Amino acid sequence: MAKKFVSMRNLRFLLDEVFNVEELIESTYFDEHNKKTFKMVLDESLKIASKMLHPIFEEMDRKPPELVEGKVKVHPHVKKILREFGKNGWIASSFSYDDGGEQLPLLVANSCNFVFAAANYSASVYSGLCAGAVKLILSFGNKELKEKYAQKMIEGKWQGTMALTEPSAGSSLSDITTSATPDSDGAFKIKGNKIFISAGDHDGVSNVIHLVLAKIDGAPAGVKGISLFVVPKLRINGDNLTSNDVNVTQVFHKLGYRGAPITELSFGEKDNCYGYLVGEEHKGLSYMFQMMNEARLGVGLGATAIASAAYYAALDYTENRVQGRKIGGKDPLSEQIPIIEHSDVKRMLLFQKSIVEGSLSLILQCCKYEDMQQTASEEDKNKYFLLLDLLTPVAKSYPSEMGIESVSQSIQCFGGYGYCEDFPVEQHFRDMRIHPIHEGTTGIQGMDLLGRKLVMHNGKAFFLYLEVVRKTINNVSNSDLKPLALKLEEALKKLEHVTSHLMVLAQTKGPDVFLADSVLYLELFSIVTIAWQWMKQGVTAKEALAKDPSKSEISFYEGKIYAARFFFAYELPKIEGLLVRLTDNDPLTIEMTAKHFID
Repeated sequence: MAKKFVSMRNLRFLLDEVFNVEELIESTYFDEHNKKTFKMVLDESLKIASKMLHPIFEEMDRKPPELVEGKVKVHPHVKKILREFGKNGWIASSFSYDDGGEQLPLLVANSCNFVFAAANYSASVYSGLCAGAVKLILSFGNKELKEKYAQKMIEGKWQGTMALTEPSAGSSLSDITTSATPDSDGAFKIKGNKIFISAGDHDGVSNVIHLVLAKIDGAPAGVKGISLFVVPKLRINGDNLTSNDVNVTQVFHKLGYRGAPITELSFGEKDNCYGYLVGEEHKGLSYMFQMMNEARLGVGLGATAIASAAYYAALDYTENRVQGRKIGGKDPLSEQIPIIEHSDVKRMLLFQKSIVEGSLSLILQCCKYEDMQQTASEEDKNKYFLLLDLLTPVAKSYPSEMGIESVSQSIQCFGGYGYCEDFPVEQHFRDMRIHPIHEGTTGIQGMDLLGRKLVMHNGKAFFLYLEVVRKTINNVSNSDLKPLALKLEEALKKLEHVTSHLMVLAQTKGPDVFLADSVLYLELFSIVTIAWQWMKQGVTAKEALAKDPSKSEISFYEGKIYAARFFFAYELPKIEGLLVRLTDNDPLTIEMTAKHFID
């Protein structure tokens, strides 16, 4: 198993040079931190990842969770990891001081989470789920809920989950049937079933706190009638915990991501399950979207992390595996060369590098927008909110979809060995596949981007996006990067054109035709967006090279330029085929019906 799974040098490049994390500490919200503490936190995340998470990467996959007598048994190290993350503040690292957190910029906190996920994705999700669930309680719960549940979740003693999906509803949350009946003392009796609940039960904690979407008796139909409840596995009864009639009916057997259980849960089989309302009635979905949007960013981060681990495994292998000779080498007795010297292997490695480092840059761009909402004026806060909202479906989907392609190329670098369990890329490929499904499929993200984000506030978010991308283009002064800047400007104009075309289509042909190819639009938008991120990195690298850096630093920055050039030469041209389809008004997927698939 390759020892390296992330590049800390690349993280520092993005944090310090591209996104200038240090400017955040000029604000009163982050002023208790400094560049030195950021480095210490990042270094510590690597130590924990290397010592606690990475050594059990394969073991957690080979020995997945089991349902034994109604309880889920997980790897024994899960308990140790959660306690470590709780005791040293990792779960609440980006929370405010008032909420018991470290008040770290999300830029830094998610950089650490990236390191954890690259070391062992399955092991990293437990603490992330705790953080998301407890943040919901802290944001919208009353004082009693906060006092009863938040601290133990922050300490890693209790697990947090998000329970949305139901067997008959799937992604259609308006059709959920889990019910909440008012009872005495402000509690509600909960009845229903939820599926695909990550870490929905396990023996690494003493209690599991579910954030459950349900409908109060008599609630309005559809999403307007959804409320949010805290439903603990075990109810607090004085100093004791007693059963709350929450039962695990199955643990799903998965393709990958096997170290964390995904469960089906039954609530109220014995009519003895109680939930506690979070916030106001019928506003549950809006509350849950706070966690869901953060989770979508987390999915993109996790996918990027897995692709990173696979890339460094492939890089290590190709540097050490000797095979063949340079083209034109006639002497069969001459020494063979490392396969990284072959141009096609370099192409595969450059593809992985461009996907991993481009995706990570976009994730951190989103984190910066989140952080700026803590420090900016009211007017600018709205600007950063809109940009983050617009880019969230892109940051979730592009790393998830292209991460699969990236890890596939990692396997290809290994040849037949990559297809075997002897090397980690086989597991990375399986672990990666869930990400286009997690927290809203790519289809849902496409409709979210095209059908909601682009049209909200009369297109203000999209116009802000065009403005910030053009600002990057206009800042390109280096002659070597001018051709790339011109290509990006041309791509941006084409994106504007196809967007206008689709808006007219929505008015003339209706929403079905308008959204039929929303995934293709998402792909187009994503490629242009990652090109923007590579433009930013290229500009920063060129500026650094002008300052006469050391030899090793020269290689690093030149590697950035090569990766940027690769993305513009190999990936950006892919928008041309998408443009052809998106401007073709043939509604063939609308016209074709189920009967046409029958043979």
